[in-house]
Amino acid sequence: MGNNKEVRLKFVHCTDIHGNYFPYDFIRDRSGNASIGSLCRLHTYVAEQREKYKDALVLLDGGDMLQGQPSAYFYNVVDTCSKHLAAQMMNYMKFDACTIGNHDIETGHEVYDRFVEQCEFPILAANILNEKTGEPYFTPYIILHREGVKIAVLGLTSPMLANWFPHRLWSGLKPVDMLESANYWVNRIKEEEKPDVLVGLFHSGKDEGMVMPNGKENASWEVAQQVPGFDIVFFGHDHVRRLDWVENVNGDKVCCIDPGANAYKVSDVEMIVTKCDGKVVDKKIIPQLADIHDLDINGNELFQQFRAQYYAVKSYVSHRVGEIKHQIEENKAYFGPCAFVDFIHQVQLSKTGADVSFAAPLSYNSVLRGGALTMRDMFKFYRYENSLYTMRLKGSEIKDYLEYSYMKWVDVMTSPDDHLLLLDTTNAPRHYGFKNPNFNFDSAVGIVYEVDVTKPAGEKISIKSMRNGEPFSMDADYTVAMNAYRANGGGEILTKGCGIPHDELESRVVDATPYDIRYYITEYIEKKQRIDPKPFNNWKFVPEDWCRKAAVRDARLLFDD
Repeated sequence: MGNNKEVRLKFVHCTDIHGNYFPYDFIRDRSGNASIGSLCRLHTYVAEQREKYKDALVLLDGGDMLQGQPSAYFYNVVDTCSKHLAAQMMNYMKFDACTIGNHDIETGHEVYDRFVEQCEFPILAANILNEKTGEPYFTPYIILHREGVKIAVLGLTSPMLANWFPHRLWSGLKPVDMLESANYWVNRIKEEEKPDVLVGLFHSGKDEGMVMPNGKENASWEVAQQVPGFDIVFFGHDHVRRLDWVENVNGDKVCCIDPGANAYKVSDVEMIVTKCDGKVVDKKIIPQLADIHDLDINGNELFQQFRAQYYAVKSYVSHRVGEIKHQIEENKAYFGPCAFVDFIHQVQLSKTGADVSFAAPLSYNSVLRGGALTMRDMFKFYRYENSLYTMRLKGSEIKDYLEYSYMKWVDVMTSPDDHLLLLDTTNAPRHYGFKNPNFNFDSAVGIVYEVDVTKPAGEKISIKSMRNGEPFSMDADYTVAMNAYRANGGGEILTKGCGIPHDELESRVVDATPYDIRYYITEYIEKKQRIDPKPFNNWKFVPEDWCRKAAVRDARLLFDD
């Protein structure tokens, strides 16, 4: 009779850290932010777990490490001579593997190639191929040995790079369907490696999101269901915390776990593997989402190790850029023309000379107070590192663009008591949110128009004229300024809204800037030194009386504490 051996493994997984390396919000200039856990707090948690599990601990990251807080941006584009802070900290913490995320790719080859080279652990993504060789550009999978247990970790990421980012950021890469890639690599891993445990490390959410010819944006659950063999699928990208069990096509249960963003929580999975005569006879999985955001980190080892980098970033964001005459609030953009978003329009039109500008609120509820503006305020003005595009659209396409945007943004009001905005009431009355992502709520400057909220989708927009009073023509060609995400198909406004085939978008591009929009906002303010943003008041919701009252009610539901 054989001898049973029981091995207790511990998997700790974070994802979508978005530059939150320190327990400090460099944008809002405050520590102890309840939305941030940070790598420092994760280090404290992992150290506690390593005391118990020793070498049986596996530490994984699911991607989007390189974009978000200024601590990432500083080492992406300002201090490019030092080793990237993310690589330094993750090496120090002894990560075992990381999957590349879409926002990592958004930083461009110079940044993520440097990051990959500097990490002392593999960066995974089996479904991102080298365009020339057809082989994976990143490492497809890694084999780990823990206490006599052989673990395979397969990395996959959302294949939407070509549909979101300028080609220069992902040149030489060919993203392919996650399900197709998983089928190939799982079969190969089983045949060649014969692991005891198979783990998925995916940067892709649960619900399908965008669907393009090269795959779905969010396919983690589909892979867990359709590709038998996984014991655990760690996933992320959608910033939604989930812990569930999926039944695959063989009838086996797969643990699927997503801790959300910013290391507020982390995936903590204990696996008890029982082996008899070298063969696995039982696996028991005990998962939890561990809350680490309020861990005491006084004297934190990781912070002490990298305190010089912390102060370098703090000095950078404290640099004075200019001055703003009065306070402006981003949340006003949901209810009509707003000084905050219209200043972005102003910069885009000034930089491009375009006829029309499209822009959306990106940070939900940012506030810029009157007085001095520092570099940290530029991250409030513009959250993402998006370059600025000028595209050619017909007048009818501009109308269709706005129809699609406002369809996702506002409700169809049948009485003055209805909501103005299209709200998610799932958790009402405790919490209200938007039904769709607010970063797709594009308004326009350069034209005068009305949005009739009593009309159905596709019939809401009435364009009266150009902003200078000249006629607007549905048949004329116009130049339109927008961010790179939108110009490359992000949000599907150009493709689904305007009906422009994705492979035609590139031919519509007139120009694209070498730097991101935040750079040009900063440049504009540094040149002017004192800005006085005001709304252009070139559009409005109608009927005005209904909308005015509904706006007050909806603002209270969304933004009152």
